[in-house]
Amino acid sequence: MMERAVCLIIGYLFGLFQTGYLYSRYHHTDIRNYGSGNSGATNVLRVMGKKAGLIVFLGDSFKAIFACLLTRFLFRDQPELLYVYLLYTGFGVILGHNFPFYMGFKGGKGIAATAGLFAATDIRIALICLVVFVLAVAVTRYVSVGSILIVTIFAVCIIVFGSHGDYGVGKEHLPELYAVAVCICLMAIWRHRPNIVRLLNGTENKFGSKKQKI
Repeated sequence: MMERAVCLIIGYLFGLFQTGYLYSRYHHTDIRNYGSGNSGATNVLRVMGKKAGLIVFLGDSFKAIFACLLTRFLFRDQPELLYVYLLYTGFGVILGHNFPFYMGFKGGKGIAATAGLFAATDIRIALICLVVFVLAVAVTRYVSVGSILIVTIFAVCIIVFGSHGDYGVGKEHLPELYAVAVCICLMAIWRHRPNIVRLLNGTENKFGSKKQKI
């Protein structure tokens, strides 16, 4: 259990790097006071524009990638558990992003960080999710729909690929691998509760709608 705790702590510490908040503070404002109130890439995109949204997305994605690279290095001698540790690390990054203690536990929704986890664990999942996200947003114009779809696909892919032995995880550890993947999925869906309500009510903001300038 110690290794898992270390992975969660490593992830949480990396997740504390709040790209959206830091970028907005650099521009003499606080992104949490605008739009949805979240510090994630989608809100930055809507409020501050495409360039800002891309910078924040990349920053939040790469903190998950860097955290997972560190985990790969630290636990390189435990290949049978490496992917389990990677998911714990990614979950830690998401927790740090969503609930940064120094910001009153008010962060983002973790989708960009989760995208970084996709890339750090399985490039196939990253590519599948990228295609699905682009298509979903293009068709529905709802970023939240794309986000919920890709985290669900992530959990399904981990279960399918894991069951085929793609990650070298022993059978005794597969239930744990699946459980962490499902927790990551459920965390994202839980963070999108307001979006789901707005989708049901027909009041969700569409991608490309007029942004609230600051």
